[in-house]
Amino acid sequence: MIYQSKLAPKFEVNNGKNMDFILSLLNSENENVTELAATIISHSCENSSEQLSLCSAGVPQKLVSLFGGSMNLRDACLDSVTAVIRNNSEVASRFASTDHGKGFRSVVGLIHDRSPRTRLLACLCLIALGHASPCHFQDKQIKTKLIMVLLELIEEPGQVGDEAPLALTTLIKDSLELQKQALTTSAVEKLSNHLLVNSLESRRAVTILLALSELCSKLEESRSQLMSVEASTLILEALKHDWADIRVAACSCLKNISRSPKVLSGGRLSCDTVIGPLVQLLQDSSTSVQVAALGAICNIAVNLTPRKSVLLHSGVVSQLVHLSKSMDPTLRLKSVWALRNIMFLLSPKDKDFIVKELTLSTLSSLICDSEHFVQEQTLALVHNLVDGYVDSANYVIGEDGMVINAIARQLNNASAPGVCIQGMFVLANIAAGNEMNKEAVMNVLLPHRADRVRPSFVVNFLQSKDKQLRVATLWCLLNLIYPKCEASSGRVVRLQNAGVILQVKSMINDPCLDCKLRVRMVLEHCVDNADDCFM
Repeated sequence: MIYQSKLAPKFEVNNGKNMDFILSLLNSENENVTELAATIISHSCENSSEQLSLCSAGVPQKLVSLFGGSMNLRDACLDSVTAVIRNNSEVASRFASTDHGKGFRSVVGLIHDRSPRTRLLACLCLIALGHASPCHFQDKQIKTKLIMVLLELIEEPGQVGDEAPLALTTLIKDSLELQKQALTTSAVEKLSNHLLVNSLESRRAVTILLALSELCSKLEESRSQLMSVEASTLILEALKHDWADIRVAACSCLKNISRSPKVLSGGRLSCDTVIGPLVQLLQDSSTSVQVAALGAICNIAVNLTPRKSVLLHSGVVSQLVHLSKSMDPTLRLKSVWALRNIMFLLSPKDKDFIVKELTLSTLSSLICDSEHFVQEQTLALVHNLVDGYVDSANYVIGEDGMVINAIARQLNNASAPGVCIQGMFVLANIAAGNEMNKEAVMNVLLPHRADRVRPSFVVNFLQSKDKQLRVATLWCLLNLIYPKCEASSGRVVRLQNAGVILQVKSMINDPCLDCKLRVRMVLEHCVDNADDCFM
């Protein structure tokens, strides 16, 4: 019984003597002993080397041969097979193909078993097999049957009914094909009806909400179906539930539902009805709830472009600014991401409002955050700030250059590729402005120190394997030397002296078509601006 507890010590199956001991238990004629062996394997098999060792010793085949025993033994063996093949493509492939697929067919047969627990474990085993070795799990009929069995199991009492929606979520996660199949089995309607008939006061409500969330992640029709039932009212109630897990699951649902602009434009879950509760959740005592609410707000901000005043008047900006200063890196990341999405295509007046709430000091600190994902999203926020609004560049180059100096530090430090890409797009947008803007960008690209030019990071960026970074850098150069004027000619000379133009010339046959086009445009403008550019 001890190995049925998660707190039990791990059994080192890679140890030769221990493996012999496991095999001796599996070969016992006492079902209690063989069940113990299967339980030990499920509890202790955690890494690929252990899985391979067990597979090489013929353990999966032995476990399958025990499926004909008692219900408890069969369930223990199914759980053990799942542990051995989980996330291991080699072991899963060998299991599915050994003895002409006998083991695979045996597991498939068990999804029709009389025992609900056995059916669930068989489904979980097939899901693990399909994820580890998709080539052995292509039968559409089996996939559809899995979905139907799991939907039936949701009606079962106890742990089986609680775990069935979670298994369904795992099965269809990130798979458009399986989500379409689930739609044909009326999965959204069945899950929604179960929520409406039963109370939110259960673990099953959490797993059902998460399953509905996944069903709505890719398909517009699934979102429409969910909104056509009374479940939308229940989702709003779930946002205010006492149990944090319910609030997280409801936010996850809203995050995926809000991928549809139609949902936000009216009805029970319009932007007017969901924004208030979500903003309140930003102050939740649970970090998980805050993160989930931020995810929903991020998606809503993207699809709410024509009506962002609803967001701005909700008090969300001040809450996001507060969370951007959190010690938790995930909260900083998600809050900055939400601000970035709100800033997108915003009016100049509203952009000014956000910057004043955020402050340039905080913006500069976030650009130099310890987490490069936060740095990247902050620069994307600045990119949206300067995009389409010429005067907003003053926030970046003004105030003693606080923000642009922070950008320069990150680019000179050659941070993560995403950080460099966003930084160069910010500079490209600023370089599209007036002469003062262009000169500010030139001083970042080719800074002077003690009457000499420091080596520029620009050449390294142009040599990058990341085509997006090369494109962003070329756009910046193009904006710096266009249109033809005396100052542009001077900038061409400075870029030539720093070896930048020579590097651009070497990219004339860049494998990326977008890069190749920008290279030719840069070189054409160089010729227009200075006849001696190629001397």
